[in-house]
Amino acid sequence: MARRLPPLNAVRAFEAAARHLSFSRAADELNVTPAAVSHQVKGLEEFLGVTLFRRVNRAVLLTDAAQVLLPGLSDGLDRLAAAFERLRASQQSGELTVTSGPAFAAKWLIPRLEDFQAHHPEISVRVSASLEVVDLRAGIADVAIRFGSGDYPGLRADRLFAESLQPMCAPGLLGDHPPLEALRRVTLLHDETARFDPSAPTWREWLKAAGIDGVDAQRGPRFSNAELALQAAIDGVGVVLGRTRLASRDLAAGRLVAPFALSLPLLPYFWLVCPEETADQPRIKAFRAWVLAQVELENSEAGYDAPAGITPAPRRR
Repeated sequence: MARRLPPLNAVRAFEAAARHLSFSRAADELNVTPAAVSHQVKGLEEFLGVTLFRRVNRAVLLTDAAQVLLPGLSDGLDRLAAAFERLRASQQSGELTVTSGPAFAAKWLIPRLEDFQAHHPEISVRVSASLEVVDLRAGIADVAIRFGSGDYPGLRADRLFAESLQPMCAPGLLGDHPPLEALRRVTLLHDETARFDPSAPTWREWLKAAGIDGVDAQRGPRFSNAELALQAAIDGVGVVLGRTRLASRDLAAGRLVAPFALSLPLLPYFWLVCPEETADQPRIKAFRAWVLAQVELENSEAGYDAPAGITPAPRRR
């Protein structure tokens, strides 16, 4: 059965005026004028067909009808406020599902998650690592990290950073030989996730850009996951044409070295995306702000000039 209820603004105006026995103090509480409170109360009286206030000198008193109405109405507003507060709390806490590619999850996101949990212990993060592009608007995940053009209709996209490819290997793998000579005898590792981007450079393009000949660009094992290709390089299996941002911590820690200065850019960017209608929910907004702050910090520490959201260009040292 449909409820026939008066306007909420009129109910709030009456309840505040009845509590304070003053239209002026009710107006201060509601941040409106006393005339606006009087107008709302008059509208409620017309809706109910009763008089709610009696004016005695310069004071207002409750009528019998108002005294019957006030307790239940105040209780109802309290319950309504509590329901909205519970909703706000549920949006600020609980589980947040993040989907990303396995390599980004393992190499960039997970090593930093402890910092997010320290700042937001009320939010439990669930990481779903997959190359599958999920439908965020269907509620399968709250946010996603995508590598692409940024053209995502219906989604809010925060640009994180660009990527580039550069040869990397375990320290000592090339021995005392000059790097160019060593490259002709060591195993080449191939990250096949580049197949998702037809413009992504391969070993063939990198060798050509470096002016190196006499190297079979097709030899060596292939990996369907960028993290596996990087791990093979860390384990000394060979030299990988690795993603510099995903490998940044391995390079900084000395688990990998980059014996050649030449790097080739990848055209897509990493993006943080979420449905436009949920982008400003407290849980999602907190995660978005944290990710962008982490990118800013990494740009600063690694010597990138551009802030998050702008194509980073490494400074030459």
